[in-house]
Amino acid sequence: MRVTICAVGRLRAGPEKALVDDYLTRFERTGRLLGLGPARVVEVDERKGGGVAGEATLLRRVVPHGALVMVLDERGRTLESPALAGQLADWRDQGRGELALLIGGADGLDPALREAADFSLSLGAMVWPHMLVRVMLSEQLYRAATILAGTPYHRN
Repeated sequence: MRVTICAVGRLRAGPEKALVDDYLTRFERTGRLLGLGPARVVEVDERKGGGVAGEATLLRRVVPHGALVMVLDERGRTLESPALAGQLADWRDQGRGELALLIGGADGLDPALREAADFSLSLGAMVWPHMLVRVMLSEQLYRAATILAGTPYHRN
């Protein structure tokens, strides 16, 4: 199952980008034998105007055809890491070939985009800067792959 992180805004070179790149590389290495990956990040430019509705239009354009869509939203479901790993494995086992993970900009995601999503995930009750959400999501993808692979990275 290929993974595309569709995100509003550009992540410039720096520690956040380095962490995203590192975790996605680890995810690909660990997930390859599990049928997970590759993973990539596709960015849309929030400066195009139109607010969250305009951002939603840009995000819809970069979602791979036929992809299962998961939005990151504070109102979404909170999952423990093993449950997220299980959800990814279930989708993979159902033959879902593409997963798109959508991260909104500073004002979040358009309500219509949230409602149309197949799944809504929250990283907790707090609101996080969208650039840090990329790091946290990338790490959780890697963690999910290690859980499914049975490696000791994840500890309870």
